[in-house]
Amino acid sequence: MTAAVYRRFGPPEVVHVEPTRKPTPKADEVLIRVHASTVSAADHRARSRDVPAGLGLLAAFGLGLFRPRHRILGMDAAGIVEAVGADVTAFAPGDRVIAMMGGGFGGHGEYVCVPRDAAITRAPSNMTFEQAVTLPFGGITARGFLNQVAVKPGDTVLVNGASGAVGSAMVQLAKNLGAHVTGVTSGANAELVRSLGADRVIDYTRDDFTREQKTYDVIVDCVGNASFDRVGSLINPGGALLLVVGDLKTLLASGRQSRKSGKLVTPNVGKYRAEDLAHIVSLAESGRYQAVIDRSFDLADVSEAHRYVDTGRKKGNVVLRITTR
Repeated sequence: MTAAVYRRFGPPEVVHVEPTRKPTPKADEVLIRVHASTVSAADHRARSRDVPAGLGLLAAFGLGLFRPRHRILGMDAAGIVEAVGADVTAFAPGDRVIAMMGGGFGGHGEYVCVPRDAAITRAPSNMTFEQAVTLPFGGITARGFLNQVAVKPGDTVLVNGASGAVGSAMVQLAKNLGAHVTGVTSGANAELVRSLGADRVIDYTRDDFTREQKTYDVIVDCVGNASFDRVGSLINPGGALLLVVGDLKTLLASGRQSRKSGKLVTPNVGKYRAEDLAHIVSLAESGRYQAVIDRSFDLADVSEAHRYVDTGRKKGNVVLRITTR
């Protein structure tokens, strides 16, 4: 098969397309012929080893100390089931599916094997593969964090970094729970965030939401600049700070801050679950969740896709077209 491969950490140019061995599914695995994946912030971090302060050693153990542990990046996939292992009964060849592989990666190749009990489910019937593949990475991450709080109709949720893959998913999922959603983004992305359901948008280039007198039931930090020390006073009693991005100091302090404040402070996304992905699919099929695509690239242009993601300015998702056959 053909895949985007990298053998050393570095700039976008270290990723190139080459033939590689096609995987064979084990008894409990599903083999997917991948039609689309995304180039996410996680792919950027894995390739460049550009991680939040203090997390370099931890990243080295997960990604590889001297060379990449997983040579094919891509945390998600959308495609058609090619084959299933002997113990797989929930899927059959020909099924349209989406999957979140997480740290196992592998989505940037023509085929990938996914365990039957992983976050894999049928793709939305009303979406193309390019649209459907935007659901796993941002959607399941946002859903994992929201599973830890009881957002009720009328609750106030602020999403810091509301136009990225996770942020755009968080706005939509929180709105579907009935929350009053405030999105923090640049002025250029304000209309996008409103179109996803945000009731209010703050342009961070003009206003600092931490200087306002408003408080929230839940604050979601998708940027890494809203630590509890900075925003704790803006969270209502019993509320939560969901740390999608944070440095080592922020992560280590979260448990103590939760105990002392009585407010949940967590960097834990939980386990990627098929039922969460299926929930997002149901929202998409009913028109209550939309794909957010900034740009799409062919597999042959994977280095250019990485280069664009490296700018840190992508809106929603950057899609990688793996195959059109």
